[in-house]
Amino acid sequence: MKRKERRKEEVEVRIEEILLPGTLNVPPDAGGIVLFAHGSGSSRLSPRNQFVAQILQRNGSGTLLFDLLTPEEEEEDERTAALRFDIEFLAQRLCGAARWLQEHLGEQTASLGYFGSSTGGGAALVAAAREGSEVAAVVSRGGRPDLAGEALTQVRSPTLLIVGGADPFVLRLNREALQELGCEKELAIVPGATHLFEEPGTLEEVARLAADWFRRHWPKSHPTRSES
Repeated sequence: MKRKERRKEEVEVRIEEILLPGTLNVPPDAGGIVLFAHGSGSSRLSPRNQFVAQILQRNGSGTLLFDLLTPEEEEEDERTAALRFDIEFLAQRLCGAARWLQEHLGEQTASLGYFGSSTGGGAALVAAAREGSEVAAVVSRGGRPDLAGEALTQVRSPTLLIVGGADPFVLRLNREALQELGCEKELAIVPGATHLFEEPGTLEEVARLAADWFRRHWPKSHPTRSES
């Protein structure tokens, strides 16, 4: 996918009968578009995901940040915490958003990638397992790939798992999940980072790693650009 002008718009992602607000940002040199699957208690307005999205845009990737849940579902999840761990449900939303995006783009269809955080990492892997070759690459940031269950063995998209070195529980889960993945895969450990990558420089490293991974796996390569 290659555009002469930047495309930035606030959108409503239609999945069956529901509408989910989102922001689509596609730079002129985009090799593909990354759909973000945020973690529990988060939304398209997540400062961390917005920061990563900006770096991806500067490095040859378009981005779609959107809410996985409707306001009513968010209220339900606040009360019960049920939906945030319903990986099947979240993966269906992500697949639905991918279908909507291709329809929205019309003739200018794009290669797609997934970026998942926390429980969204598990959802991204389940969605990738279903979509097969339609998904060019997956990145999980501090994710829970263990929640993908048996779908891990079915993922064919090149997958990068990024985990903080000071997040031992999630690091162990990611190391175990890495063994289950049968695709091209890497585990990147960011030294000194805890689960939310709040330490100085750690989120910048996440963004750099993700930008490189997607750029490397888009169908057509793009020149390296500055992250700053």
